Amino acid sequence: MSHRTSSFLRRAMVAGTALVAAAALSVTTASPSSAAPGPGPGVVPLPDGFQPEGVAVGSGDLATTGFFGSRADGDIYTADLRTGEGRILAQGPGTPSLGLKVDDRDRLFVAGGTGGDLRVLDTRSGRTLRSYQLVSGQDAFINDVVLTPGAVWVTDSSSAELFKLPLGRRGGLPAAAERLPLRGDWSQGEGVNANGITTSPDGRFLLVVNSSSGQLYRVPRGTGRAKVVPLRGLPESGLVNGDGLLREGSTLYAVQNQLNRVAVLRLARDGSSAEVQRILTDDRFDVPTTVARSGRKLVLPNARFNTEPTPTTPYDAVRIADR
Repeated sequence: MSHRTSSFLRRAMVAGTALVAAAALSVTTASPSSAAPGPGPGVVPLPDGFQPEGVAVGSGDLATTGFFGSRADGDIYTADLRTGEGRILAQGPGTPSLGLKVDDRDRLFVAGGTGGDLRVLDTRSGRTLRSYQLVSGQDAFINDVVLTPGAVWVTDSSSAELFKLPLGRRGGLPAAAERLPLRGDWSQGEGVNANGITTSPDGRFLLVVNSSSGQLYRVPRGTGRAKVVPLRGLPESGLVNGDGLLREGSTLYAVQNQLNRVAVLRLARDGSSAEVQRILTDDRFDVPTTVARSGRKLVLPNARFNTEPTPTTPYDAVRIADR
């Protein structure tokens, strides 16, 4: 993302950090580890100056391949998570690549941040298969992506709406995306709003975290009428600084970037409630933004929002056990 956007994020997230710092969590915190156990490196090096934000892991013969997006210029970097070796898969458009998801057709869906777009890339060649201009203007902030059986859903952190990319037969890409305004309990405030997105365990609803308020919302895909999800075991500030979400069954991993932690929650089947099970931390966290699964490990890119980016600033992603 641009320096303007980086500053905007830092102001919003640092404010949230102060809220949580004043509250004590009565949950078990995972012990930090100096190196991830098992095969493969505990740290995945990324190019200097890359400014990572998104991460996705492939499936099938790409199950040990990580994809990382640059918020600096939108480059997509791919790395073997077993060895740490990698390369630039696709040159960016000069605008950010934020949230990433890979589908079972080896397509990479890329949220375009301030570019206001969603791009679809071939994970083998890096070729752009389709590009959708979802919104334009200086306030655009297309942030994160989730895949469902019949559609791709995208958040816009600067407006109270989601975008839907309805998929055709055999996953066919449509001509255009659709808008779904957020209504009901949704509260649009200053700073970064709708951020990470996933589905409820029963698949009927979307779950969206609001980074600034710390609230998690359950959103019907047909109406957009959002309901606040009670978060048992968290302070009033909830999931403030909430960023990427990963759901596995009834377990939800919610990255809280400036807090350098991952809240692990147990969801009701319909996503109507959530209870904190544990908090994951690691000494190597440096403002992680999102999370993906790779075998028994979680992969988190360090965005380093509090470090002034330069062309030689080092960046990496860390692999941690989830207990």
